Amino acid sequence: MVRLILNILWFIFGSGFVLALGYGLAALICFALIVTIPFGVASLRLAAYSLWPFGRTVVSRPGAGVPSGIANVVWVIVAGWWLALTHILAGIAQCVTVIGIPFGIANFKLVPVAFWPLGREIVDVDR
Repeated sequence: MVRLILNILWFIFGSGFVLALGYGLAALICFALIVTIPFGVASLRLAAYSLWPFGRTVVSRPGAGVPSGIANVVWVIVAGWWLALTHILAGIAQCVTVIGIPFGIANFKLVPVAFWPLGREIVDVDR
């Protein structure tokens, strides 16, 4: 029940809706460019995770290989570093108040997947 309340508050006040729109727009652009479709899929994963982060976590996918690593290097150069930095700065700003600490932690959870999204998957904490 607490996760549901936190997710609803995150969606409204913690920038979940805005983050999901941004990642969704990036996914559409990546799909339009065809060569960057894997990045579009990663952006959609990030959009879904940023909508509802509480009760979910990021784990490494064991089957990810060298192509995933090479694509992640391209992702870091093009978008990953500034996305991760944005989540870090937003997390710090949200942790300034006691009420914002859970939202800041949620932003910190988004940093690794925003920086290095390919070869990872988002799973429920209970799983």
